[in-house]
Amino acid sequence: MTTDASQTARPESDVDRIADRFLEEFVALSPITATYLGIAGHDEDLDDFSPAGHEAQAELRRRTLAELDRVTPVDDIDRVTIAAMRERLGLAEETHQAGLDEMALNVIASPLQEIRGTFDLMPTATNEDWGVIARRLAKVPAALDQWVESLKSAAGKGNVAPRRQVEACIKQCGDLTADDGYFANLLSGAKAGDDDLADPVREELEAAVAGASEAYRALGDRLRAELLDQAPESDACGRERYQLLSRAFLGAAVDLEETYRWGQEELARITAEMEAVAERIKPGATVKEAIAALDADPAYQLHGTDELKAWMQTKADEAITNLAGTHFDIPDPVRTIECLIAPTQTGGIYYTGPSEDFSRPGRMWWSVPKGVTEFGTWRELTTVYHEGVPGHHLQVAQTVFRSELLNRWRRMFAWTSGHGEGWALYAERLMADLGYMDDPGNRMGLLDGQSLRAARVVLDIGVHCGFEAPEEVGGGEWTYDKAWQFLSAHANMDEAFLRFELDRYLGWPGQAPAYKIGERLWMELRDEVQRREGDAFDIKAFHRRALDIGGVGLDTLREAVLGTLD
Repeated sequence: MTTDASQTARPESDVDRIADRFLEEFVALSPITATYLGIAGHDEDLDDFSPAGHEAQAELRRRTLAELDRVTPVDDIDRVTIAAMRERLGLAEETHQAGLDEMALNVIASPLQEIRGTFDLMPTATNEDWGVIARRLAKVPAALDQWVESLKSAAGKGNVAPRRQVEACIKQCGDLTADDGYFANLLSGAKAGDDDLADPVREELEAAVAGASEAYRALGDRLRAELLDQAPESDACGRERYQLLSRAFLGAAVDLEETYRWGQEELARITAEMEAVAERIKPGATVKEAIAALDADPAYQLHGTDELKAWMQTKADEAITNLAGTHFDIPDPVRTIECLIAPTQTGGIYYTGPSEDFSRPGRMWWSVPKGVTEFGTWRELTTVYHEGVPGHHLQVAQTVFRSELLNRWRRMFAWTSGHGEGWALYAERLMADLGYMDDPGNRMGLLDGQSLRAARVVLDIGVHCGFEAPEEVGGGEWTYDKAWQFLSAHANMDEAFLRFELDRYLGWPGQAPAYKIGERLWMELRDEVQRREGDAFDIKAFHRRALDIGGVGLDTLREAVLGTLD
């Protein structure tokens, strides 16, 4: 990849026009997606989450797939676009036909969270910005009503999320609308730069916040009254549904039985390596004893979110400086990442990409649970590399930058969890290979994260597909208690965080394993290219070639890199 934005742009093809038209029409149907991608023009609106809204998106997909069947590709870039769109849109259509979009409700990635989360990405510097926020907030009640309409439609067909997810979403509604919750904090913190809001804007915002907060409070009541009794006790989605969801998150079909066995083998390998590192940290110590020693070591401690934010930024900037021009070509706009403390308190760290013009930079967000004030850098350095460079920020932002090569759909919307999260885990391992994780504490942090990712391959596939539980939890049928025992044995984190993680796996089947499985497929692809090229293999060239393809499904990525696309 070159960093010279003035190079000759590839002529737009008919395939590019189809792809870009799809993106333009899709963000008109999904203003939340437009905000997430940084596409202007839809900032005051929200998606239609009703059955009619889902059907409108489905009709757009079907029409676009029909257009792709009639178009002739002019080069390899076109061929990748066609393959990627057929795979992504085709799977989305299968998901729609299965009714999974209508019934979507879980603790992390359903309309409850998507509607609220879009406000995190909106500019807040001026009175005009806050006016836009107020007008969008005023549409929250209608959007939530539409979502409930879809949930009831799905329930009428026998499709209801598990009871555990419904109960957790009811609690989230309460948390958001509490006196110290999201909406109260949004209003109390509203300022136009350093100045108070103008009175008319303040009044509009107060009314909109009150309406949105009341709508979320009422949503909790409606979920309890209208859905909870219909929700199944079982957390498992079943083998058939899981296979579809796994394909959707990976962009590849995997042998679930073989992957379940591999997950257990990989977890055993990581556990053995953790035991060896524990011996380096404190001779004779168990893994948990070594981790306790790391937590108590002042050298790894941060106090308060201000220190945390500053440390994140320093480490993210340091990685960019060190890797640019040596191991990766990093365009100038991509050399900026903004590290922030998220306005929510659910736990977890996540990345949001830049706007198309980079006026909004890529951002790393840390959602700090209520009451947590102490942080251990030994555990989190690997996360900075995962979310920043060479992880998500390099992967996503450099693809957005490639306007001379890729159409807008490929640059901004061709995201697959297995590709994205698999690359981010690959990036963590790469930083270890480059010597950035040689410190025993930081190495333990890398392995601790890997242990969690391997454990959830086993847990997620096992629970949802009904495979026999490992002997370490007694074998037999998976239960919540066995899942908790298994997860807590292989992840050394705060209980509240792990409880949320377990709820996430149970309510979002197929997503969590995409990290580790994606890493496996990335590693296999790199190894195959290295075998083919022998002494001529150049890892920097491999990274450039693979990342230039964009966030397509992993089967499409493999075929594109190996040159086997039809």
